[in-house]
Amino acid sequence: MDLVDTYARRIKKNVDDPEMVRKLIILGLKAEHAYFSLFRDKQVPRSFNYLNKIGVEFILNPLIYRDQSAWVNLFAPTEILHAMDIYPLCIEALSSFLVGFHCEDVYVDYAQRSGISDTLCSYHKGFIGAALAGLLPKPKFMITSSMLCDANISTFRYLSWYHHIPMYSIDVPLEYSQQSISYLEKQLREMVKMLEEATGKKMDEDKLKDIIKRENKIHAHMNRYIDALRYKCHPTTLTLEMYMLFINHTFMGTQPTLNFYEMLANELNSFPHSRAKRVFWVHIVPFYPNSLKQYFNYSHKYEILGLDLNFDYLEKMDYENPYRALARKMLLNNNNGPYQRKVDSIMSIVDRLQPDGIIHFCQWGCKQSVGGMMLLKKALDERGIPFLALDGDGADRRNHHEGQIKTRLEAFLEMLDK
Repeated sequence: MDLVDTYARRIKKNVDDPEMVRKLIILGLKAEHAYFSLFRDKQVPRSFNYLNKIGVEFILNPLIYRDQSAWVNLFAPTEILHAMDIYPLCIEALSSFLVGFHCEDVYVDYAQRSGISDTLCSYHKGFIGAALAGLLPKPKFMITSSMLCDANISTFRYLSWYHHIPMYSIDVPLEYSQQSISYLEKQLREMVKMLEEATGKKMDEDKLKDIIKRENKIHAHMNRYIDALRYKCHPTTLTLEMYMLFINHTFMGTQPTLNFYEMLANELNSFPHSRAKRVFWVHIVPFYPNSLKQYFNYSHKYEILGLDLNFDYLEKMDYENPYRALARKMLLNNNNGPYQRKVDSIMSIVDRLQPDGIIHFCQWGCKQSVGGMMLLKKALDERGIPFLALDGDGADRRNHHEGQIKTRLEAFLEMLDK
C-alpha cells in the first residue's frame, strides 16, 4: 500500500503535466501486466490469473495505440470495433483503474471544476476529468448507446463537442419487435460507414462473422460455468468480478476472452464442492472497501457467486447475419427496457445458482439502480431469499462510508450463518 500511495501522490503532483501522468500510468500497467505474465497467484485458478493479465492488457492497449482507439461505454457493440482492429477504451473500466491508482479524486474534481454537475455518476466524472485534463489520448471515434445509463449520451456528446471527435449514439428501442430489429440494424450499418470514414479502415464482414462465432463459443462456456457454480467453490475477488464485467461486454468475442472461458471450463471439475455461504451481487461490485475485501476476497466462508451484469445476455447468435445478431443482442439484453425484465432475469439466474443471499449495490449516481431496487426486493422477499441493499460509490472512495457498510454487511452475514 505504501508503494501505491507513493505512486498516487506522484500522479496527483503532476496532474497538470498529462503526458507525464500518462507515462506513469502506462508504466504501472506494464509492470502489472509483466507481473501477471511471469508469476502466478496460487490462491486462484490459472484461468483467473489469466483474467488478471488480459484485464490489464485491455486497458493498456488503447492508451498506447492512440491512433487505433475509440472511446465506448459498457453497452456499445464493440464486436464491430474488434472486427476493424480498433482498441476500445471503456469509460467504466478506465474510471475503475483510476480508483485502483488512488487518484480518481483529482479527476472527479477536475470535471466538477470544469462545470460538470456533482450529481453525475462518478464513473463518468472520473472519465470526463481525465479527458479534459489531457490524460487520455484523443481517439478516432466514440460510440455510446441509450441502454441502461442515462448519463451515456450526454457524457459522450459533451466530449465529442469538446475534443471535436466524431461520435455515434445508438438509440436502442425499449420493446422487442421485427421493426425494432430493423431500426437498430440500420443504425449499426450507418455507424460502420462513419467508422470507416473516421479511421480510413474498411469493415471485413467475414471477420465480424468470426467474432460472432467466437462469441457463441464463449456463451456456451459461460453457461457451463453457471451450472457448475451451483455446487462448486471457486476462490475469487471483487476485482476479478469487475474484470469479468469488462471482458463480457467491451471485449466479448475476442480471442483472449474465449481463452479465459475455455480455461475456466476446463478447470471446473477440479474445483471442490462449496461449503460456504454464497452471495450473488446485483449491479456494480465496489472492489476497494476494506470490509468487503476482508469478507469476500479468496474466502471459503463467504463466496461471491457472480454479478448479474455478467450474465445479461447468453443466447446463441446468428453469425451469418452479424448486424441483425448484434441488434437482437442489444434489444434483448436484460438491462434494456422496463426494470421488471431485469428482475425476471435475476430470478432466473437465482434459480440456476441457488445463492444463500443477494446484495444489491446502489451505486451513487445510478438512478435506475436505486429506483428499481424495491421491485427486486419484493420479488426476493416472496421467495424467502435474504436481501441486502448497500449504498456507496464504486468510482469515488470519498463517497464510501466504511463503518456503515461494515455494520450492515456483518449483520447480513450473521443472518446467513444462522
